Amino acid sequence: MALVEQLKGGLDAPICLTWELTYACNLACIHCLSSSGRRDPGELSTDECLAVIDELARMQVFYVNIGGGEPTIRPDFFQIVDHAVASGVGVKFSTNGSRIDAAVAKRIAGSDYIDVQISLDGADAATNDAVRGDGSYNTAITAMEHLYDAGFGAFKISVVMTRHNVSQLDAFEALAARYGAELRLTRLRPSGRGADTWDQLHLSQGDQRALYAWLVKRPHVLTGDSFFHLSALGESLPGLNLCGAGRIVCLIDPVGSVYACPFVLHDEFKAGNVREQGGFAHIWHSSDLFTSLREPASPGACASCGSYDSCQGGCMAAKFFTGLPLDGPDPECVWGNADDELARIASAAMVKPSPGPGHSKPVSISLGRRSPVTH
Repeated sequence: MALVEQLKGGLDAPICLTWELTYACNLACIHCLSSSGRRDPGELSTDECLAVIDELARMQVFYVNIGGGEPTIRPDFFQIVDHAVASGVGVKFSTNGSRIDAAVAKRIAGSDYIDVQISLDGADAATNDAVRGDGSYNTAITAMEHLYDAGFGAFKISVVMTRHNVSQLDAFEALAARYGAELRLTRLRPSGRGADTWDQLHLSQGDQRALYAWLVKRPHVLTGDSFFHLSALGESLPGLNLCGAGRIVCLIDPVGSVYACPFVLHDEFKAGNVREQGGFAHIWHSSDLFTSLREPASPGACASCGSYDSCQGGCMAAKFFTGLPLDGPDPECVWGNADDELARIASAAMVKPSPGPGHSKPVSISLGRRSPVTH
């Protein structure tokens, strides 16, 4: 059996578990998938977090991708990270860099099991700050300089691709090279606050084709399988090229709820809570939701398309929050196979699934104008 087919049936433990430690955040990014801002009073306690780490270690989870919100805001952040490392569970944490000073950079540079991912959504301050807030570009660059000076090595620069920054791919690559970092590009999903800015930010067909051509020539650029729907254009991009929701990935949110996908924080895709009897292991092995996701899927409306084996129908989260059926084409299908249905949804003013109230603070950021294309 091919590896991809085996993975579709699920694994004994997730390859990568995303864990949002807190919804608290000092930024208000307009595409934030969890609408972060304010801390939830029901957050897992320190002891509960340490117990989750113990369970993941018993399951032999290789590493956790810790995020938020801004995870370093939690006072017990390093206590949780240190416990994970001591338990043999590697940690990659995503941060806006606001708390990565010289001392913190030196501390994490001394560990072999901690990886850092700095979020940046523009290769210049104007483009980045229109999405992430005033001053956030300089904050991220300062964090990178601290990591570089501390000899951390190849930290990651994580970019959510939008129509405002897709013309800056070469500049992002140069920035990563400057700091000895790895570039990681991820796809915008219409989740959280991203649901309100999707129409303004998501890539056009031309943008997608340009991105695909750029990525094909750069297999060293990381994508985390974000763009497997682009493989319909020809050569498959590096990676597994499949939706791993509930099969090889999932998410734990700050209050302990477990979701099939980090980009679909909605009750329809909630499998349980780690506070329930049996904890995370029971959810992963026995939840009805995860069991159903691991069953063979029908190509549905994509059955007649010759590209289905390459793109696998695209992203579940992107389909769900744009109101498309899960067995239908991706809203960014490179052949435009979702365009008619999207137009019908828009003309009928159909109610789309809501990502929920979230934890946003009353902060508004203006998109401004699209950055000019540079070569």
